[in-house]
Amino acid sequence: MSTFSAFSLRAHAKVNLSLRVLDLRADGYHNLETVFQALGLHDTLDFEPHEGPLTLSCDMPGVPLDEQNLVWRAGRLIWDCAKGRGEPSGVHVRLRKRIPAQGGLGGGSSDAATALVGFARLWLPHEDVPILADMGVTVGADVPFFLCGGTALGLNRGDRVFPLADIEPRYVALVFPPFGVSTPTAYKWLDEERVEGVPGASFGRDLLLAGSVKLPVGNQLEAPVARRHPEIGQVRDALIAFGAEAAAMSGSGSTVFGLFEVREQAARAVSALRREGWNTLLTRTASRRQSSAGAPVLVRTRSSRID
Repeated sequence: MSTFSAFSLRAHAKVNLSLRVLDLRADGYHNLETVFQALGLHDTLDFEPHEGPLTLSCDMPGVPLDEQNLVWRAGRLIWDCAKGRGEPSGVHVRLRKRIPAQGGLGGGSSDAATALVGFARLWLPHEDVPILADMGVTVGADVPFFLCGGTALGLNRGDRVFPLADIEPRYVALVFPPFGVSTPTAYKWLDEERVEGVPGASFGRDLLLAGSVKLPVGNQLEAPVARRHPEIGQVRDALIAFGAEAAAMSGSGSTVFGLFEVREQAARAVSALRREGWNTLLTRTASRRQSSAGAPVLVRTRSSRID
C-alpha cells in the first residue's frame, strides 16, 4: 500500500502479580484469575518502508522470522482486515529484543499487540480501533492485556481484561534462571499435583494498589515448577531477604521478580545475585499511560472498568 515515514513502538514486558489457576475448560485450557503488571523493560519494533513482501529481522538469535512469529501473524491479520491483495507487503519490521524468551514475561504477546497497533496505523488508519482487541485474542491470550497496559485483572484464559487503577510505583528486580519453562509443561505439572493431592502454593503479603484495593501476591504455578527446579524458591527467598515487599515467579516461569519500594534495595539485590552468577535486571513498574501498546480504550469497550 502507500509509502510511509519510519516509526518505532515499544512492547513492554509484564509480570503476573497474582495467578490463580481455576478449572480446566472444554478447549483444554484453564480458566484463570490473574493480575497483570506492565514493566518498564521493553522490546522495540521499528516499522520501515520496504519494497516487496513483509519481512522481519531480529537482533536475538533463534527468533523465527516467518509466519511462526506473532508479529508476522499480526501483520497478516491487519492486512486481511484491510482487504490487502496477495501477501502483506511494503513493510520491514526490525525487532529489537530485550525481553527474555520463555520467562513468563509475555514478550511474544507484547510484540504481537504492538505489531497490531503498528500495522493498523499503516493499513487501517480510519478503522474503528476496538476491532484490534478481538484480533488480539486470536494471536495470543495475553495480547488484550498488552493493548491495555498498566495494572489489569485478567479472567477466562487471561484474555478478558479489566483495567485496574495503577499500582503504586515499585522497583522490580528480575532474576532469570538458566532454563525456560514451557507453558503447557507448567500447567501439566500443576494438574498432576492436584490429582495427587500435593499442597499448592500460598500467596504472600498484600500490596496496596492505588486507592484502597489490596492484592495478595502469589502464583499457583510456582510450587510445581519449584519442586522440579528448586532454584525458583531459592531466588524468591533471596529477594525477600534483600528487602523485597513481595516476590514470586511470573506466569509459567522461569523468571522470578521482587518488588521494592526503595531503589537502592532493589539495586543491591540485583548486584548481589549477579555476583552469585544469576542473570539479573533492574526495572520498574509502568503505568497504563507509559505501557499501553497504543489503544487502552480497546479493553474498556469490551468490559466494564474496575477501579
